[in-house]
Amino acid sequence: MNEYSIVVKNLSKSFKNIHAVKNISFQVEKGGCFGLLGSNGAGKSTTIKMMTSLLSIDSGEIEICSNNIKTQPLAIRKLIGYVPQSLSVDGTLTAYENLMLFSKLYGISKKYRKDRITQIVKMFDLEEVANRQVKTFSGGMVRRLEIGQAILHNPEVLFLDEPTVGLDPVARKNVWHHIEQLRTNYNMTIILTTHYMDEAESMCSNIAIMSQGEIVVNGTLAQLKEKIGNNDASMDDIYTHFAGNSQMKGELKDVTATRRMAQRLG
Repeated sequence: MNEYSIVVKNLSKSFKNIHAVKNISFQVEKGGCFGLLGSNGAGKSTTIKMMTSLLSIDSGEIEICSNNIKTQPLAIRKLIGYVPQSLSVDGTLTAYENLMLFSKLYGISKKYRKDRITQIVKMFDLEEVANRQVKTFSGGMVRRLEIGQAILHNPEVLFLDEPTVGLDPVARKNVWHHIEQLRTNYNMTIILTTHYMDEAESMCSNIAIMSQGEIVVNGTLAQLKEKIGNNDASMDDIYTHFAGNSQMKGELKDVTATRRMAQRLG
């Protein structure tokens, strides 16, 4: 019997007359990496924000590690880590100072803070820059620090909203490597939003494609290939097949967002 860290049932969210998320359902196995694909405006980030209790739910249910988001939001917040699209570190502080700040916010005992920060710095290869201001970091170093601070409290589930947008290919692969380590070494469940097809193909055990607020298909890579009747299909082929021309509506927004994030990450 499969053990699910996350169960989402009939989840919906609207903003005035805009239906951002429309009655979606999915499950995520413990220790899996679940990818949400789609262009900007598809509903990915709205879904993540509801799952992390940052947005209220219009209708539907979310359970994380058997806790209901409506009745047990505080319990869920202790069990999750979250790396948003926007920068979540203070560039005027050093990496060590950022991690110390978050360790206090997470309520990590003073007795264990320094040891835990040392572990994170080593885990994400930040030892040589730990005492440098973050504003001097490369984009890849910033992302590794953000993921590190999100797992300071040893969460069971980690949410990553476009974690590699704006990064060069080498930095992206470095971030992928560290994310995969969290799965294999700590059995951490990971929810990943992305519009990079190669990222989903490389990292995700299950993939859902969203378009205009709906999940149009959900399954393993092998299952998605089987559904389109082409075992040699790439993720680009699969995405085009299921999302169709609807992705073009968000293409310019994706390009603009990527450029803006690249400028912010340096």
